[in-house]
Amino acid sequence: MPGKNLTRDEAIARAALVSVDHYDVALDLTTSEKTFRSTTTVTFSSPEPGTSTFIDLIAESVQSITLNGEQLDPATHFDGVRIQLPELAAQNELTIDATALYMNTGEGLHRFVDPVDDEVYLYSQFEVADCRRMFAVFEQPDLKATYAFTVTAPSHWEVVSNSPTPEPTPVRDGVATWAFEATPRMSCYITALVAGPYAVVRDEVETRKGTVPLGIFCRKSMLQHLDADNIFDCTKRGFAFFENEFDSEYPFAKYDQLFTPEYNMGAMENAGAVTINEIYVFRAKVTEAIIERRALTILHELAHMWFGNLVTMKWWNDLWLNESFAEWASTTCQAEATQWETAWTTFGTSEKAWAYRQDQLSSTHPIVAPIRDLEDVEVNFDGITYAKGASVLKQLVAYVGREPFVAGLRAYFAKHAWGNTTLSDLLDELAATSGRDLDTWSKLWLETAGVNTLRPEVEVDDQGVVTSARIVQTYAEGYETLRPHRLAVGLYAVEGDALVRTDRLELDVDGESTDIPELVGRAQPDLLLVNDDDLAYAKIRLDERSLATALAHPRGFQDSLPRALVLGAAWDMTRDAETPGRAFVDLVLASLPGETDSTLLRTLLGQLQTTVAMYLAPEHRDESLARTVAALKELATRAEPGSDAQLQLVTAFAAMLNSAEDAAYARALLEGTEVLEGLAIDTEMRWTLLTSMAAAGAASEEEIRAERERDNTSTGREREARALAARPSAGAKAAAWAAGVESDELPNSVLDATSLGFGRAVDPSVLQPYVEKYHAMLLDVWEKRTHAIAEGIVQQFYPAALANRELLEATQAWLDANREAPAALVRLVSENRDSIGRALRAQERDAAGQQG
Repeated sequence: MPGKNLTRDEAIARAALVSVDHYDVALDLTTSEKTFRSTTTVTFSSPEPGTSTFIDLIAESVQSITLNGEQLDPATHFDGVRIQLPELAAQNELTIDATALYMNTGEGLHRFVDPVDDEVYLYSQFEVADCRRMFAVFEQPDLKATYAFTVTAPSHWEVVSNSPTPEPTPVRDGVATWAFEATPRMSCYITALVAGPYAVVRDEVETRKGTVPLGIFCRKSMLQHLDADNIFDCTKRGFAFFENEFDSEYPFAKYDQLFTPEYNMGAMENAGAVTINEIYVFRAKVTEAIIERRALTILHELAHMWFGNLVTMKWWNDLWLNESFAEWASTTCQAEATQWETAWTTFGTSEKAWAYRQDQLSSTHPIVAPIRDLEDVEVNFDGITYAKGASVLKQLVAYVGREPFVAGLRAYFAKHAWGNTTLSDLLDELAATSGRDLDTWSKLWLETAGVNTLRPEVEVDDQGVVTSARIVQTYAEGYETLRPHRLAVGLYAVEGDALVRTDRLELDVDGESTDIPELVGRAQPDLLLVNDDDLAYAKIRLDERSLATALAHPRGFQDSLPRALVLGAAWDMTRDAETPGRAFVDLVLASLPGETDSTLLRTLLGQLQTTVAMYLAPEHRDESLARTVAALKELATRAEPGSDAQLQLVTAFAAMLNSAEDAAYARALLEGTEVLEGLAIDTEMRWTLLTSMAAAGAASEEEIRAERERDNTSTGREREARALAARPSAGAKAAAWAAGVESDELPNSVLDATSLGFGRAVDPSVLQPYVEKYHAMLLDVWEKRTHAIAEGIVQQFYPAALANRELLEATQAWLDANREAPAALVRLVSENRDSIGRALRAQERDAAGQQG
């Protein structure tokens, strides 16, 4: 659609012509089930009277446009996404009366009907550029303004926005109007509206500015599952930590957290009105890893009230100023102010693994990414912007020192409050407080892409005494940057069955080779661990002796962090086709017994599943799969009753089972003829087992429909869609494809569930017909669907389970033939290709065996 994809050049030009003062936005949510009335009055100035610009609006229709008292014809001034504004005055008043559309894609103003009680729930999701779906707006982060919303809605609803909710004024029977006070000056993408008969639990927190009201909202049908006390406790800890750390009071008048249905991401930092995916309202037993993740999400969004909301990036190339800092700050808070003292271990196990994976794709980019337009930024909410950025910030704290780093942040907030900034604004403050020149550091770490590999090289004499030791640093082809690393090297000895650290050396690594003179003259350690304590951002390797020790003592480490680092190195070596996948399977299966670190266990089980499905040579796959499923079943039966490990192992077993015998065991668990002590066969576990049976061809459509009747909720609807699509028949896959790709009727959450089931294939050959269909539909889907939906289809309906040469060649052929396709689409398809190329290299290595 012309003009929908705002470019950076257009934003710079418009910012030179427009300074926005205030928006009055009146919304009538009672007009119909599909549309609502949106009337926007915006006051703004222009330093160049007589010039022209545009304002953004995506709406079904525009009834009237009034600029400085003059009527503009919507037929000639509105093209569906922009309204042209000619002949600006020095001071301008613009009023636009429009009919806007409710969305079912998780973008704009999303409308949801709860199947439990048929109540309507609305919520807004505006990042990156979707507030223009609710009101007319100069849609870019540096055109800050104040906003006053007036909302007409059913009188029994809760209506929440950025300002405290006022008392409603009755309009007619069953309808009222809420007139919110103006917000502080802020960017448009963090405005918000949430409305519906939400249940609410209230509290308050004492802050530097006084008492701040707190609210937690969820659908009425979810209230029984809401553990508000835990959420409030985490939130209050975050308030105290961030106000102290940033020496800056909480910037807004209240703080609401609203758990919303059919959400596209984890959460969104709307000022004073954070929306959170309601998967974090736990309706069944979940793992400790997910509970810890919820705490991190809560703290991440709270950190955004300072990083992103109080001080905002000028343009989206500095998105990392929001996300990386919120990630670093929330993890720091979690580690220092909550029960999750090992938060940085979890960060290394999960978040950094995400960053390493993203940084090895052909689409990798610098942390400070070149963002040409909105489509670029929409695909940049990735492992670089979040996890690599936070990893590098952790290194920067070590480099400049915690106290100078925090002092720089405090100066940054004080100087730039309510404004927009660039990278240089932050680095200037950090350089001033630390006394360090950060230009070189920035160029190497923030302005270049790629991950380095650090490999120890140790030489010993015939007595086993080290004669030389060094760390060799390499880079990936095309990313020729060697970086400085401050890291630790751990020396471990075998003591019985344990691996005990006997010494720790901390040093600076730089250039191609860095000597470790402290090792010379010592007996060679049983295991040498580069980047012990996970200080540096780099892939690591083990020397030959260390690798042999790790393989011989898979449960030898007493702490989870060094175990995670070694297992992470083994995973990287598998993905990089340096060792066969079967060796990694053996290592993981030997490492699982007794593992109590929930995130590490979750990560290992995911890596195990990927390895068996994609990284093993086809001729080895069936035997390894059968052995792995049998091992998981055995481990689950031996796990401590009711433990986190038991839950995760049963779930992993169900995800991988493919035989009639294993499906029969899943059915026995579901029906209660087989009992695992402590295993709750709750709503989610029932769906887990039933979906595994469906994928193996051992559950009928009627059984799946019956389970949905039992669980007549929105989540039950999603689970039903996933189970139906997981069935191994050609007809089931065709139905999933038709519903998800060819039709646009499914709401975003059901579409996601359908795609997950579609991609699940006990026999991947059932997906073979979709190699051609997938590539044929790409351009059409990208043109006709919203970004969130199109991105999901491109990523999730890719028949990756095939992982064969034909798929790789078909994807490369599409890329070769569509070089002029939209850059964001090309990026997503390229990432799909990369995953298959990596899988094929790993399969070849696995086929070659240990001596390959």
